[in-house]
Amino acid sequence: CPPTLSPPLALPRSYRGLTLVLTFLCYTSYHLSRKPISIVKSQLHPNCSALGPNPRNDSNSSTWCSWAPFDGDNYKELFGALDNAFLVAYAIGMFISGIFGERLPLRYYLSGGMVLSGLFTALFGLGYFWNIHVLWYFIIVQVCNGLVQTTGWPSVVACVGNWFGKGKRGFIMGIWNSHTSVGNILGSLIAGVWVSSAWGLSFVVPGIIIAAIGIICFFFLVEYPEDVGCSPPLHHVMTSNEKDPEAVTSSEVGQSSTDCSDSPKEPSEEPEAISFLGALQIPGVVEFSLCLLFAKLVSYTFLYWLPLYIVNVAHFGAKEAGDLSTLFDVGGILGGIFAGLISDYSGGRATTCCVMLVVAAPMLFLYNHVGQNGMGTSIAMLIVCGALVNGPYALITTAVSADLGTHESLKGNAKALSTVTAIIDGTGSIGAALGPLLAGLISPTGWNNVFYMLIAADVLACLLLARVVVKEVRGWCGYMARKRG
Repeated sequence: CPPTLSPPLALPRSYRGLTLVLTFLCYTSYHLSRKPISIVKSQLHPNCSALGPNPRNDSNSSTWCSWAPFDGDNYKELFGALDNAFLVAYAIGMFISGIFGERLPLRYYLSGGMVLSGLFTALFGLGYFWNIHVLWYFIIVQVCNGLVQTTGWPSVVACVGNWFGKGKRGFIMGIWNSHTSVGNILGSLIAGVWVSSAWGLSFVVPGIIIAAIGIICFFFLVEYPEDVGCSPPLHHVMTSNEKDPEAVTSSEVGQSSTDCSDSPKEPSEEPEAISFLGALQIPGVVEFSLCLLFAKLVSYTFLYWLPLYIVNVAHFGAKEAGDLSTLFDVGGILGGIFAGLISDYSGGRATTCCVMLVVAAPMLFLYNHVGQNGMGTSIAMLIVCGALVNGPYALITTAVSADLGTHESLKGNAKALSTVTAIIDGTGSIGAALGPLLAGLISPTGWNNVFYMLIAADVLACLLLARVVVKEVRGWCGYMARKRG
């Protein structure tokens, strides 16, 4: 029988699906390797008195089972220093990473960063097997890991943005962005397997996983549609005076897809990479960047401190607290999907974020005060808080970043996407560094004060989007007036 020819759209769809799957796995592994530190904290300074008398009989210390140098009364401050070492390095490196991401092949840049990240993640765990008790070793490893992990986000967003147009992008990227929560969940579960027996493996195994996926990415990731003879997607840009997004015709939706031919495309002239100041001048970049600073502050405080909070407040074991903390990320998956879906149909990215942030503030207050009054209540409120906190965070870092990175003022310069993404996520990473640090400094005064700090950050994130929200509301009012007239 003669060979059956593939439909014309089968090739672009297969490459788009491959890009989604590979980038999903890549960033899942990034977060998988970040999560173990929050699970292992409770094992580095456990409640030794609950384990019985000191078997060494060399002192009556209540910290005989702790891992030096985290066996002192200042252990929370040291944990905050570990988190801050990673996150400050990540925030600083992110502003530089986008510039390199525009000028280097994304496949090499991404896979190289993943292999190095696997190395430094494993080195942290090897401190257990090498019996290292020097704080500076763990600090230096965290700094190096924070720097190399900046290769991830600008690269994966740029790859996805190269293959997908703007039609219903929020919903697609809302589902795709669940890699953050999936990585956190897997990281918690994997770290929980060895946290009580040999916590070093809680880092070594995730390090091996991210390095292995980086090698797979090197061999199979396709950066641009043009690399396989496909035309790039036409990025549809919707303004506030445009029609309702529901009324987009099938022909417009078709324009956001990619078409392929059997012959490779002629190489076109490469556009120049956008400057840092040029990216800041894109309307909305500053507002969403500052909003993400406070939204990510809240999200990363939960990421690094929620298991320890559950251990201290609900008196669970390290493994049980780690497993329960994954419910926050389950809510994050749902929140990212719903935020993307709602913003697609409403056309209001900023308004969707603002509403979720407004509702998140009282829910954080309720979780702190009544969330531990029963397992069912704790589960439900953790999921709701995760959805409301991570929904805006997911929407800004994916759909909003991709929208701004393909803004009409850029005139089709796809290379700007990496820089715009790095600026937005880099600014957010400043908040990600501040949140765990402030939690480490404030938590000795009581967990209530930590939650008041998180509520204040949510309110500030909402206020910073006020101008963009007003612009979106005026656009809706103008559309309704024209519809009536």
